Amino acid sequence: MKKRIFSVLSILLVALAAFAEGKAKYVFYFIGDGMGVNQVNAAETYLGALEGRIGIKELCFPSFPYVGLVNTQSATNGVTDSAAGGTALASGNKTKNGALGVLKDLETPINCIAHWALDAGAAVGVTTSVSIDHATPAAFYSHVPKRSMYYEIGSQLPGSGFDFFAGSDFLKPENPNGGPDLYAQAQAGGYTIARGYKDYQKKAKKADKMILFQTEAASKIERNSIPYAIDRTKDDLTLQDITRAAINFLMKKQGLRDGFFLMVEGGKIDWGCHANDPVFITELIDMDNAVKVAYEFYQQHPDETLIVITADHETGGMTMGRGAYELNLKAVASQRMSMDKLNRELNTMKEKMGDKFTWGEGKKFLTDNFGFWGDVKVNDDQASRLEKSFNEFKEGKAGADRLCSTVKHVISECAMIGWQSGGHSNGYVPAFAIGVGAEQFHGRFDNTEICKKMAKAAGWEVK
Repeated sequence: MKKRIFSVLSILLVALAAFAEGKAKYVFYFIGDGMGVNQVNAAETYLGALEGRIGIKELCFPSFPYVGLVNTQSATNGVTDSAAGGTALASGNKTKNGALGVLKDLETPINCIAHWALDAGAAVGVTTSVSIDHATPAAFYSHVPKRSMYYEIGSQLPGSGFDFFAGSDFLKPENPNGGPDLYAQAQAGGYTIARGYKDYQKKAKKADKMILFQTEAASKIERNSIPYAIDRTKDDLTLQDITRAAINFLMKKQGLRDGFFLMVEGGKIDWGCHANDPVFITELIDMDNAVKVAYEFYQQHPDETLIVITADHETGGMTMGRGAYELNLKAVASQRMSMDKLNRELNTMKEKMGDKFTWGEGKKFLTDNFGFWGDVKVNDDQASRLEKSFNEFKEGKAGADRLCSTVKHVISECAMIGWQSGGHSNGYVPAFAIGVGAEQFHGRFDNTEICKKMAKAAGWEVK
């Protein structure tokens, strides 16, 4: 009898302890695509350099109390791609590189944390700074054997039943069979489409489900992503706007839903690193600004919120230091535009100026926009390479991309940033966490464990 009473009391105590600890009602999942440990360190070291000192200036999310290291291999490769990496982060399952939301047999569909949250009654949002049918966001709602099946991915979006989506646009909205395009399909599925943050504010109140895209004018320039932070104008959609809109809309669903799950991807950290362009630093800082929006929410709901930040893989094999025991990350501050914008600007200048587009004009442009021969000292070899690439472009022997390549390599050399490749690596990626259940994100773990830890914190059933 005493034994039974003790057992009952033990069960009650465990239950009371669990109740006292609470569950994560609001769950944020930030994914910095391509963001390895060194990328985070570079951004903080850069901010320290801007203050004229050696050391770091802390960003918001790397200062969260729980930190871990994450392994990222896929089911078939020692180095994962974003599709397999995203699938692991979303579903807790390894798959073949290139596959989304299916096992490595490329046929068996798998559910993910977004579905677990929805089944538990939570509102769900999936957002990104790139197109909504790109690998990472697609891993949370689609099931396809190839990540390049953009139309098929987009056509699966309305069937998810999720409450909120955001990104730059659809990559391939046209129906190959001649039927309704993806915009019409989304609207038929109950989604209101907003174009830009101001349009969102006008439409959100009456919308049942929402997709937030950038303006049509922005998509005409580049539909595959919102602009790099360094290139944005005041009218451009930002990752902060997206995060703020998502929280606003998902909170609007409370009463009908119980809490929410929100995934936010900073997708162009990866793009900058693929290009070996130091612009990844400002992209990472930009994602941190989006995390700050979630952190403000956490401060208002500290006993009900979990925020986790991680990455799908590292990109570029990026290091700080090129042999000499020196760094000059302050040189990155002189970069005024991404290589994408530089490419467009160079072509425009060449077309408008014609014969007047001399090396003198080109040199002045590079000084104004990248600091060369000004705040950023270049040696004779670097200056010669820049002039040669410019002349080849001017004379039609090479495209603007060749000159852009030279520019970004010179910036990296001056900043003492080293690159191993233009692809992914198997380097550890970090995980940072704060809030209810954040203590689980400590030590070393596999990427397949992250969503399961989050589900445990929220009390959602893993299916």
